[in-house]
This record gives sequence, structure tokens and C-alpha cells, in this order.
Amino acid sequence: MTPSKLEEQTTTPPSAADAEFTERPYSVYTSKEKWFIVTLVSFAGIFSPFTANIYFPAIPTLTSVFHKSTELINLTVTMYMVLQGLSPMFFGSFADFHGRRPIFILCLFVLCLSCVGLALVPTNAYWLLMVLRCLQATGSASTIALGAGVIGDIAVPSERGGFFGFYSLGPMLGPALGPVIGGALSDGLGWRSIFWFLCIATGLACIIMLLFLPETLRQIVGDGSVVPGPIYRPWIPIISCHSTAASNFKRPPKRKFKNPLLLFKNLDIVMLLFFNGIVYSVFYAVTASISSLFADIYPFLNDSTIGLCYLAIGFGTAAGSAGAGKVLDWDFQRMKKVYIETHGSKSMKTESNDLGDDFPIEKARLMSMSYSMVVLVATGMGYGWCLQKKVHIAAPLVLQFIIGALSMAVMNPTQTLILDLMPGQGSSVTACNNVVRCLLGAVAVSVIDIILSSLGPGFTYVLLNGIIVISMPLLYLVIELGPRFRKKRREADVQTLVARS
Repeated sequence: MTPSKLEEQTTTPPSAADAEFTERPYSVYTSKEKWFIVTLVSFAGIFSPFTANIYFPAIPTLTSVFHKSTELINLTVTMYMVLQGLSPMFFGSFADFHGRRPIFILCLFVLCLSCVGLALVPTNAYWLLMVLRCLQATGSASTIALGAGVIGDIAVPSERGGFFGFYSLGPMLGPALGPVIGGALSDGLGWRSIFWFLCIATGLACIIMLLFLPETLRQIVGDGSVVPGPIYRPWIPIISCHSTAASNFKRPPKRKFKNPLLLFKNLDIVMLLFFNGIVYSVFYAVTASISSLFADIYPFLNDSTIGLCYLAIGFGTAAGSAGAGKVLDWDFQRMKKVYIETHGSKSMKTESNDLGDDFPIEKARLMSMSYSMVVLVATGMGYGWCLQKKVHIAAPLVLQFIIGALSMAVMNPTQTLILDLMPGQGSSVTACNNVVRCLLGAVAVSVIDIILSSLGPGFTYVLLNGIIVISMPLLYLVIELGPRFRKKRREADVQTLVARS
């Protein structure tokens, strides 16, 4: 096969692997079936941040019962965040190669077993507490990357924003609900009840996945019409495998394993990951400092009512995720209309994961973010000065809600865009995103108390939001340079196919 003919036929990168049937729908699942799948993975995705944050109210108690300093108990939090960032690099890339369903179930099973161990850990075995927390992070963290990969498998770019916005509800509600539930359990039933609760919840989630979650990896099931092996099929097939359509479908070829670290060679991806990590670290700094700041500024609050204060930012993230998804899809349709008017309707493949080199997907995803960014920065600075001046508690709670909503309005578009730019590697690229934002978040959490003590809340949040402002040009660089990087990746893919043929 000549290079010119190969380039003609290759309308998607080899990772998409569906150029031979571009006229078929990208996925045979109906809209209701897609929403059902996204709901399942969103439920599983809540456990990564939920497991981390439900632990916070028990730290003073653990310091006492394990007879260790607060610094040593906090080290279990630090190690959790490190493993939370690193483990998806393994499980995410493994899922891109061997399937989403078995890795989902494996992660939840590991998480469930680790919670049993933590509930039974002797108080004279600090080392075991540390090991089990690392194991807990290994099991919980990868669910976010796996869920993002599922969305990339079943959704085309025109509908991906809405799905990703809804999917983000689960992972982002964890930091808000975790401290509330953890505080109530620790006060009422003791610290061990936290881990028994997690054991029951993750065990239930694992069973639900076994019963209902179908395999979605396109290497294994294609567009959903290829019947996979027994381990990839749900025990209760609520969602049909649509095998009647499989007669005209050719299973996509197996891809070679790709090292997820190689994704960091793409400058546009790195810029998006870094920007998203900056916004996430500031968001996490706000969340992590709520208990200490509110306890000092509003002394009438106790542990339980401080836990309730997390609900404001939690409900904000929920509202922001839902709204951001709708805005993303609306922006995409608006850009699509302009593109078709300029290039003609035949140039746009609405039922394909491939949009072509000319479609400005970067602009479609990021065009509305500048408005959210301005309000987010202003709100973040105002939040700090409200705490500095010790105004009525209602004011910072309202601003928390806005910060939560706008943080999602900023982070969701970048996370959706990295899925668009790396088709077929959804779990791997989300794992890279997890590494960057968890490491930056760990840095923010480790220094936030020091900065607050030195500068006070007002100037602290001016500084943190100023860092967001400084990182904003990265988005405009992605919009301007992104199409060139996409074209280079496509040319490299074509050359790879030529060499193999």
C-alpha cells in the first residue's frame, strides 16, 4: 500500500481504529444506555476523593489512639495523595489495553479489602496503617481515570461535554460529603466505623459493576456490537450487546501497549495538564483549609457543624459540573455550525471520534472559559478577604458555592479537551491528569497552613488566585498552537502505519 493511499484511508489515528466504518454510528448504545453507563462509572468515581476526605475528621483521634504525632498521622495523608497520583498511571494504561470492566472491578475489590484491614488494624502497628492507606489509595484512585476512558469509548465529541459534566459530579462531591459523613461516624460510632462504612459501600459498588457494567473498550467490543468474552459481559445484561448489528462490523485491531508517560512529550497536553493542575490545587487548598480557618474565625462551630460547612462547596461543584456539561455541548454545536458554514457539511463527521485537523476543537472547548476564569479569580480573592475581616459566616459559604461551581466550569473543559486530543487513550491521559493535579494538590495542602500563618487569609488567596491568572496564557497558546500539534501527531501516526505495512 502506498503512503498516499494509506493517508487517504487513515482518517483517524490508529488509536481510534475505526476508519473502515466511519459511516456507522460511533457507538450502538442508545442515549439512555449511555447515560446509564456514565451513571455507573460516576458512582464508582466518587470513591477516590471520598475515601481521602472521609479520613480527615478522624486524624485527631488516630493521633491519640496510635500514640503518634500529628505530623506522622498526616504522613498517611501525604502518602495517600502520592499513590493517588501514581497508581492510575498503571491501571489506566492497563485498562486502555486489556479492558475497562475487569480493571474497574479489580480496583474496587482491592479498595474493599484494604478498608477491612484498616478497620481491624491494631493501634500498635502504625506501619500497617501506612501500608494499608497506600493500598487503599491504589484501589480507589484509578476509578476516575477508568471512568473517563469509558466516556471516550462511547461518546463522540459533540455529546462528550454533557457526559463528562455529569460524570464529574461523583468525583467532585467526595471532598464535600466525605468530612460530613466521616465526622458523624467518628463521633457516633468510633474511628473504625469509617472504614467499615467504606468497606460496605465499595463492596456494594463492586457488586453493581459485576452485575451491570458492560465492557466498552473499542479494541474488545468495537462500537458495542461485538460480543466479548465472559469476563467482559455483565452478569445481568440490562444493556444489550446489540449483537444483531455485528455481522457487518469488523473488530478494531489490537494496539500495542503505549507507555502513558510518553503523553508528556505532547506540549499541548502538558500545558492543559499544568493549567488544570493549578486550578485544582487552588480548589483543594480552599477545601483543605476550611476546617482550620472556620474553627478559628467562627469559634461557635463544633466538629459536626464545621463538617456541614463543606456542603456549600460540594453543592457548588455539583451545580458547576452539570452546568459546565451543557455549556460545553452548546459551545461545540455553535462552533460546528460555523465550521459547516465555512467548509460544508461533508467536512464534518458527526458520528465519528475524528473531527479532522481543521476543526478548531481547542477553541470549541475553551472559548467560554475566560468569563468563568475572571469571576473565579475575583470570587477567590473575595473569599479570602471575607475570612480576613471575619464577616458573617453566610458570606464565605456563598462564595464557597461559587468557587466550587466555577472551578468545575474551568476544569471540566480542559479535562474534556484532553480526551478529545487523545482518542483511544482516555484512561491513560486522565491518569496523567491525575498525577499532575494530585502532586500539585499535595504541594498546595502541605504549604497552605504556612502561607495562611504568614500572610493571613486575605493575601493568601490573592496569591493563589494570582497564580491562576499567571497560568491563563497557557490556554491561549493551546488554542493557537493546538491544531499544529494535532497535525504533527496525525502525520506521525500515518508514518508509523507506513513503516508497519
